[in-house]
Amino acid sequence: MLTAPLYNDSAWAPPGGKARWVTTSDDIRLRFAWWDVGEKGTVLIFPGRTEFVEKYGRTVRDFLDADYASVVIDWRGQGLSDRLTPNRLLGHVGQFSDYQLDIAAVLNALAGLDLPQPFYLCAHSMGGAIALRALQGGLPVKRSVFTAPMWGMMIDPILRPLASAVARGTLFLGLGEEFAPGTGGQNYIESHKFEGNPLTSDPEMFAYMSGLMTTYPGLSIGGPSVHWFHEALAECNQLMKSTPPDHDALCFLGSEETVIDKRDVARFMDKWPRGRVEINHGAKHEVMMETPAIRANFMAETAAFFNA
Repeated sequence: MLTAPLYNDSAWAPPGGKARWVTTSDDIRLRFAWWDVGEKGTVLIFPGRTEFVEKYGRTVRDFLDADYASVVIDWRGQGLSDRLTPNRLLGHVGQFSDYQLDIAAVLNALAGLDLPQPFYLCAHSMGGAIALRALQGGLPVKRSVFTAPMWGMMIDPILRPLASAVARGTLFLGLGEEFAPGTGGQNYIESHKFEGNPLTSDPEMFAYMSGLMTTYPGLSIGGPSVHWFHEALAECNQLMKSTPPDHDALCFLGSEETVIDKRDVARFMDKWPRGRVEINHGAKHEVMMETPAIRANFMAETAAFFNA
């Protein structure tokens, strides 16, 4: 494996992080990073759409303080991993199942790193959809934590068939690699002010996320492609009809969540015998990027759950 860049200075991550390139079975080059200090095991962090390794530097530090090592993945099409279209700012994927190839490639690379065992999972937003599918396929982790998992898109249920039909029609017209309506080349953080944002109630964390993209613009992507949107809708629909894995899971939702559909998450968790939901009062979409009190509560609950 070849060494990849890791901007540890701006990520507020603990020292000792390393990053490598790895190639998937369909020849996509990915970046992943790891911090191998921690006696209790290793947490696999699955980021959401538009995200990248450095954004989770503080979370990695929090896990280290709880005595856990960490691994963070740059999914295909974002971070420093290969882009999938000529427009580097477009969030795109061929099929949602392609993200499973990313997991397989990283797990294969981790096998040679002698990281602390067992593995645990912490998955956010789009990473939560990818993680659920991976768990159903036997992902080798002891316990899993989700934050605002993307198991339902924030679209009125009555309008979802229409949204799917519009996406299919746009694909038919050959516009699959265009930005989805209402989106463009700027990341949400770059194009919006803190006031009224749906991601975090903490101005310091909003500035932290914004600063990372200002300092390293190559990490950023903008809106999703029409094709990504179509694939995401289809995956959410399939996941909601699926059976939860026989696995211990803890799901965090902010009381002020407006990005993903909390109703779908609640419905799925209701049928998960070994799963439970924790509501973070006052939190928005990014529970791990929230106020110090909310982040501390998240980490305390997560560590207790992993330690059980």
